[in-house]
Amino acid sequence: MAAYSWMEKLWEWADEHHIDALHLPRNEEELAGLTELTLIGYDLTALPKEIGDLSQLTQLHLEDRNLTALPKEIGKLQHLRTLILEDNSLTALPDQIGDLHNLTTLMLGDNQLTALPKEIGKLAKLEALDLHGNRLTTLPKEIGGLHSLTTLTLGKNDLTALPKEIGKLRHLEALDLRRNRLTALPNEIGELGSLGYLVCRNNELSELPSEIGQLGNLTVLDLGGNQLTAVPKEIGQLGRLTILVLENNRLTAVPEGISALKHLTKLRLKNNLL
Repeated sequence: MAAYSWMEKLWEWADEHHIDALHLPRNEEELAGLTELTLIGYDLTALPKEIGDLSQLTQLHLEDRNLTALPKEIGKLQHLRTLILEDNSLTALPDQIGDLHNLTTLMLGDNQLTALPKEIGKLAKLEALDLHGNRLTTLPKEIGGLHSLTTLTLGKNDLTALPKEIGKLRHLEALDLRRNRLTALPNEIGELGSLGYLVCRNNELSELPSEIGQLGNLTVLDLGGNQLTAVPKEIGQLGRLTILVLENNRLTAVPEGISALKHLTKLRLKNNLL
């Protein structure tokens, strides 16, 4: 049984936390071939390093208010495609998160992350990244390496700026930045040619770059609850825009160019200085 000592350790840990065989098999063959593991509400504070020996895992879902850290061995899960770690108390991620080369979905919402390791930029197959409800103040420039990313959710953090490398996310379709502390958007935002959904409401934006007019596929633009006194005339180039939200700003005039938005179906301008 020496060859399976990691299994014995996992079983001992599972017994200690009352994790039944339905969730973590007690059969050697079943455990070795386990592809999905979901553990929710088991009062876990940590994971054993042997979690990394579940080499066939394609989906790992851990949700527990007391989980504060991940073992570095998480990086050994080379078949992992979906990693859901929402609603925990994670304060940091191990650098080895970047070794999960087949990961397509990473859900980290409602944790206590203050920073991301630069290695996250190595997740070249990642399509969806959710970081809402954390304590992030900055993003690493390496985030520009997420070339397959289509959805990026960053709402309810403490971001004051975005790295210019955000413009390298050429496949990004949805970007949610609500409830941060952003005072400006980088000019490179205009390079997101696939972007269809951009939400920046409840930040501290005082101006927008003219490059926002380059977002030719944008259909939804929500800028409500900022400090905008004007909007660049290039907004009139957003030919596919259907929803434009500018309520709760400091606009003194209806933005020039809005009349050119032929597909606009909803325009919100209330609570400005019009």
